[in-house]
This record gives sequence, C-alpha cells and structure tokens, in this order.
Amino acid sequence: MSGRGLFGRIDWITIILYALLVFIGWINIYSTSLADQSTSVFDFTTLYGKQLYFIGLSLLGIILVLFVESNFFERFASIFYVVSLVLLLGLFVFGKTIAGATSWYNLGFFNLQPSELAKVATALALAKFLSDIQTDIRTRKHQMYALVIILLPAFLILPQPDPGSALIYFSFFFVLFREGFPLYYLGILLFIVALFVTTLMFGTVWVTIGMVVLTLLVYTFKKASVKIPLLPVLGVIVVSTLFSLSVNFVYENVFEQRHRDRFALWLGLEKDEDKLEEIRKTIGYNTYQSEKAIESGGFFGKGFLEGTRTKGDFVPEQHTDYIFSSVGEEWGFLGTATVVLLFSVFFLRLIYIAERQKSDFSRMYGYGVISILVFHYFINIGMVIGLLPTIGVPLPFFSYGGSGLIFFTMLLFIFLKLDSNRLKDGI
Repeated sequence: MSGRGLFGRIDWITIILYALLVFIGWINIYSTSLADQSTSVFDFTTLYGKQLYFIGLSLLGIILVLFVESNFFERFASIFYVVSLVLLLGLFVFGKTIAGATSWYNLGFFNLQPSELAKVATALALAKFLSDIQTDIRTRKHQMYALVIILLPAFLILPQPDPGSALIYFSFFFVLFREGFPLYYLGILLFIVALFVTTLMFGTVWVTIGMVVLTLLVYTFKKASVKIPLLPVLGVIVVSTLFSLSVNFVYENVFEQRHRDRFALWLGLEKDEDKLEEIRKTIGYNTYQSEKAIESGGFFGKGFLEGTRTKGDFVPEQHTDYIFSSVGEEWGFLGTATVVLLFSVFFLRLIYIAERQKSDFSRMYGYGVISILVFHYFINIGMVIGLLPTIGVPLPFFSYGGSGLIFFTMLLFIFLKLDSNRLKDGI
C-alpha cells in the first residue's frame, strides 16, 4: 500500500458523492435561472454560467490543495486564522453591501465573502489548538481559549449584519464535545437558547417569575438527602435575568427589521393581525411559496424545466437559499428523498473517515468539517420547509454562489488530503 500515489490513497467515494451533489445543485440552478432555452450553458452572463465558472475555480482549488504537503495546513493554521480575522475587520471599511449586509469584498471578477474563508480557518485553528500536546480541554483556561477561537469570528460577522453566518460558528461546539469538553456546557448552551426564545415570547418579567417558581418547586419536593446550595441557584437566577434583559436590547438594536420580522413570524410574536399579514406577504412569503412549490411536486415531480412556480419566479432566492424547493417541485418526493439520502451517506462517510484518522489534528479538523456542513444542511432544509426562520444559510455544494462553493470545496478537500496522508506510509 505504501507505493500507492496520491490518487490511489484519496477517498474516491467521498469525491463521487461530492461531484453528484455539485452536479445536481448545478442542474437545479440551471432550471431556476433559465430564461431562454436557446441560451448556451457556457453563457457566463447567466447564473448557471457563473456557477460553472465557480465550479471551475473550485477544481483549481482542489488541485492546489491536493498538491500541497499535508503538514502545511497544520503548520500555518494560526496564520490562516489571523488573516481571516483581518479580512473580517476590513469589511467595516472596504466591504461591499449586498441585500443589506456588508459581507463581501468586490474583487471585480468575483465577490469574496471572508466569513466563508473564516470557517475553514477556524476549523484549522481549533484543530491545531486542541491537538497541541500541551492542551487539556478539561481545564478552564484551555476551555476559554477554545471558546475565544470559535466566538471571535462570529462576533465580527454578527454586526455586518449576518446572523446566519455567525450562527454557523456554534457548530464547532460539537468538535469540543467530541474531544472531551464537559457535557454540562451543552446544557448551558441549550439553556441560553431557551432563555433567548422564551424572553422574546413572554418577556423578562415572566421568565424571571418562571425561574423563581421552578426553584421553589425544586426545593419543596426535593428529597431531604439531596443538598442543593441556595447561593449558586440565586446566582443563576440573577445572571439569567440580566441575560434576559439584554435579549430585548439585542433584538431591537442588533437585529435589523427583517430579522425581527422573521422571529416574529416564526414565534408568533406579532399580535396585530394586519401587521402579521404584512409580514407573511414579505418575510414569510419565501417560506410559504417554497412549501407550496415542494407540495406541488407530488411524488414524481413535474419534470425537469417544468416547474411552474420555478418558472414563474414565485419563490424568491430560489437559486440560493431556497434551491431545495426547486428539487421538490421538479423532481418530487423521489428527488428530495434522493438528495437527502445523498447528503446522509456523504455525512456518514465523513464521520467514518474522521474516526479512522491516526493524527489528532486530522480527526479534529474532520469533525470541524462535518459540524459546519451538517449545521448548514439542517438549518437550510429546516428554513425551506418552514421549521426554522429564514436566516440566509445556503445548502452546501447546491446553492448558487462563488465564495460558498469554493470554500466548502476547500474545507472538504483539505480533510481528504489529510486523510490521504494517513495511508502515505502504509499505515
């Protein structure tokens, strides 16, 4: 086995799955953006033509990654991370605003979104830190370092404003838990999310009353042998109340109106029926039309290029965030089930590859890749079918966009390069 070259060592099953996802994604971009059937597929003024261009750039990126030494990514992980932070900071001065978010650099031939690069850099930096022989994730100091690595780019992305991209960085917590991060932090994270949502729904006063009542019930019905110190419990109530008070400030001053409208629709916060109907026609319109498009496809779908809602531009952003709805309309349940199955097999394969790594850095980076892709997948699908609010998260390898496709590709193929190195010496 030691005599096998690079192309014999690389995981071709994953590459085939990747190619299928990119191809099916492009087919649906072609379908959603085709205006004139006589137009060439190589017309680079069209969306599908531009996506072909991005696919070509991704192939160049793959070649670059595969022919670089594997230890290059570990050695320069910290530098990549710092560069990504500088690029995120530079957006506040040189950034280009698109759809209300200052998240891009205009390079002329290409709009670069540094938050996508930062995902790759953060995955590398976190893996490098966790795999360091001196790192012990069970200690508070190293836990704080890991949290800073994860949250720093998220805090730089949030005020662009791009809460969808910022949310993705929380997927790295799964890497921490895989590597021994105390599970009670997961409970804290879920508690914070629940506190945020319940505060929006019921307000700080009722949230605080609820916590006090719950505390009284616990102390009333607990067994005499169970000792629960009162002071820490009171501390939790005070801190939770302060956090709850900050929720309204963040909601009103950090989130834009479009973000507030999405939460209002998702959580039923708006009581004024006229206002609610207005939100449904604007913010909720995308999800409503997406659900209708998927529903209209039935079991077998309407056929390629036969989607009436797709052709009628009923679903806004159907080539980007809502591309899954075009799969449902034209290919039906059979098509959506096939795409879901492909993604599932793809993710399971990545988990298998991560678990067979001999290097701690490779394994940890692999789980960073898996966390990012799975988070994107579930949020996007949940958004399209109305289970989650619209927050602008693309479907990996499917949605239109240069930065997304190129950096998702780089993210994946760095992992495949690291995996190929595992077999380099016949291990």
